[in-house]
Amino acid sequence: MRIGIDLGGTKTEGIVLNDQGQIIHRLRRATPQVRGYNTVLQNIAALVLELETRAGTPCQVGIGTPGSLSPLTALMRNSNTVCLNGKPVLADLNCLLNREIRIANDANCFALSEATDGAASGAQLVFGVILGTGTGGGIVADGKLINGAQNNTGEWGHNPLGSQGRPCYCGRRDCVETYLSGPGLVKTWQYAGGRGAAGAKEIAERGLDNEPAAKTALEHYHAHFARALASVINILDPDVVVLGGGLSNIDSLYDDGVRTLKQHIFSDTLRTRIVKNQHGDSSGVRGAAWLWNSPGNKI
Repeated sequence: MRIGIDLGGTKTEGIVLNDQGQIIHRLRRATPQVRGYNTVLQNIAALVLELETRAGTPCQVGIGTPGSLSPLTALMRNSNTVCLNGKPVLADLNCLLNREIRIANDANCFALSEATDGAASGAQLVFGVILGTGTGGGIVADGKLINGAQNNTGEWGHNPLGSQGRPCYCGRRDCVETYLSGPGLVKTWQYAGGRGAAGAKEIAERGLDNEPAAKTALEHYHAHFARALASVINILDPDVVVLGGGLSNIDSLYDDGVRTLKQHIFSDTLRTRIVKNQHGDSSGVRGAAWLWNSPGNKI
């Protein structure tokens, strides 16, 4: 038995997972980040203990978080649950739960989940992509999560793309995230003449129905997706790219997007499979539970 925790900005989800990949128990609680760092950690600890009680046995614990741990300081960085930034999250949770736990970025957990028993199961080299409120990624090789020298592997969302000067929350401009995230698609639609209020999902649907501004925005989204992902494929050359997050449900990415992608890769063929995730919103929490199957993801 193992416990996975997915720490989100608004909710914290926990599961008990058995060795066959079956979810035995699941609990969700609101993330009390407005009440501060200590309360967020106490909420995680209470969730773990309740799940362990339900499991009836001590469990290994893995936690997926926004942001990552700095290899220089072992403190959390780049988390949009901002009360975690600059804090020794791993050390404090080890102490609070009185055991060694594993922590990884939530996009890494997604990639590990899909590579372990999801859409990329059995593949040697997997790149997992999050296309949602933000844009993240993770790399799994031979079933093991790759962290890298900076503990920052897979963060393609903050590579430069375009020249419109779009500001990114990280302080840079024209990051991939500013184009491929949900808010990025909305901004492209607005630049194309879209008026009123619409979310990314609605814009994509309108684009498929040939509404002019939405169609233009969707075409630009395909182009940005292709250019950004081609740079990853040219360097990493993965067997499978798994798409997750809300925008992974844009079906045209898997045909029009892939056709555009073929124009940008440095190869005469594209053998890399571009696939939709299998586990949906559960991928992150499942990947957190699988962290103990992936040696080397500790700071």
